[in-house]
Amino acid sequence: MRGRRQRGPRGGAATRPRESMIIVGGGLGGLSTGVYARMNGYRTRIFEMHEIPGGCCTAWDKGDFTFDWCVSWLLGNGPGSEMHRIWLELGALHGKEMRHFDVFNVVRGRDGRKVYFYSDPDRLEAHLLDLSPADARVVRDFCRGLRRFIRCLRVYPFLKPVGLMGPVERMRMMSRFIPYANVIRGSITVLMRDYSRRFTNPLLRDAFNHILYEKHPNFPVLPFYFQLAAHAARTAGVPEGGSLGLARSIEDRYRRLGGEIAYNARVEEILVEDDRAVGVRLSDGSEHRADIVVSACDGYTTMHDLLKGRYLNGEYRRLYTRTVHEPDMVFPGYFSVFLGLGEEFPDADPCTTHLLTEEEAAPLLGIRHPSVNVQFRSAHYPELSPPGTAVVYATYFCDIGRWRELSTGPERSSRVYRGEEVHTLPVRRGREYVRAKRRVADALVELIDRRHPGLREAVRVRDVATPLTQVRYTGNLDGTVLGWQPFVEGGETLEELVRKYGPGLPGLDGFYMSGVWATTGGLIRAAASGRHVMQFVCRDDGREFRAEVDESAPPPTHRLIPVGPPTGPRSDAAAEART
Repeated sequence: MRGRRQRGPRGGAATRPRESMIIVGGGLGGLSTGVYARMNGYRTRIFEMHEIPGGCCTAWDKGDFTFDWCVSWLLGNGPGSEMHRIWLELGALHGKEMRHFDVFNVVRGRDGRKVYFYSDPDRLEAHLLDLSPADARVVRDFCRGLRRFIRCLRVYPFLKPVGLMGPVERMRMMSRFIPYANVIRGSITVLMRDYSRRFTNPLLRDAFNHILYEKHPNFPVLPFYFQLAAHAARTAGVPEGGSLGLARSIEDRYRRLGGEIAYNARVEEILVEDDRAVGVRLSDGSEHRADIVVSACDGYTTMHDLLKGRYLNGEYRRLYTRTVHEPDMVFPGYFSVFLGLGEEFPDADPCTTHLLTEEEAAPLLGIRHPSVNVQFRSAHYPELSPPGTAVVYATYFCDIGRWRELSTGPERSSRVYRGEEVHTLPVRRGREYVRAKRRVADALVELIDRRHPGLREAVRVRDVATPLTQVRYTGNLDGTVLGWQPFVEGGETLEELVRKYGPGLPGLDGFYMSGVWATTGGLIRAAASGRHVMQFVCRDDGREFRAEVDESAPPPTHRLIPVGPPTGPRSDAAAEART
């Protein structure tokens, strides 16, 4: 696809301009693709297997409570970077209040002591020095790097893919990073697991690995800096209305632009004629045609099921048959417990990662690392639960294998996976699966109750999700939420292939990919992927790419919510000045 203009079958001249597009998947990548496609004049239709938009960016009701499953922070929800522009173009934030906490995460050690990860480097430095004066050198080094990274954040490119930049444009982009070259080089070449060993304090050694809620063994220091810097710049808070509200706002923008979306519509095959994608076949047998097909769903399903393994050249075949199955190439899924409480717990921090003993972690089936992230979600989204109540959201990174073993009902979908037949969309879970969910949920409730006495008695409703739940509703490989992991072979190879071929497959015209499987990372990258894929489509069709913000809509507002204990007059004054 690189450098390609519009072509007809077998590379001949196109008989007519491309005008119509089918998008497979109504998650954020698919919705974003639809919005930008409509801005550029393409007729579009999204086919979504679920009954609501958003994919992984979702929520559901349970009694009087709404359980929000996704957005714990939203990169770009405040001004000061190109990320923010994308959300405004998508209509995701208009008229909403953006909530910002002054602490990104709290890590609670096994002995009960807490580390408050203030995103403001002055407050963070003062707090860490109070906890461990002996680590002053490492503390000051980390906070010095964070201060530099806050300034660096505004130059990060999100609006245009590198693969479409010419030599001059790339040089101009790289020159913007020159003042920050040392902090970037130093933070991308050192893994956090190695950096954290510089601390003499055992609590800080553990806590720094859990800044981003879960432990990410293959992450360098850079993403920790990036996240804390965005949080400090008030551009990584949460949006009023939560995850499903975010998705519905983008869906509304898409529909107002004239886009169509069909729910409960599962795509089973991408139709190909003469090496060109020409449409899709749904599970009901109906066929739908278009000039362009964009897959914004699970990448593994796209390659092996929707396209039947065709058009995987040597590089892509290696990526999707070998690399994808190697450890840590793809983000794991989550085990999640939601609790609707009949009372508030005002002393609870909004977000805490609890480091667990071996005994505490033992009953948590499939747990990857002995830690659990517990959020009092009503602090993020008070509008999603009744006054005087609270919502707790507890999660851990979870391997799907142990849960798949328990899901042995006779009615199931199946396919060959790692050399054996497995069920990917279970219809019936079996009693052992249900019992295991109950046992793990009970263990988590007991654990949280020990940290917050009285919580167990306050539970009014609860709901549980395993990685298989994620497979059921989204079809994602092994229940992954984010697809390819960055900083490892899988994510790096994917990015190289997109730069080389564009977001599609060599030899297959009219086909593109969007969403998290066309990039690496979270919601902002999924949203940006829709913009990027449409820039490639417009390039291939000889059109000038267009994107605009609806200036008639009310802008978002912002509110800062204090979390941590006071850390002295100097750091408090610094935090107030930043606010």
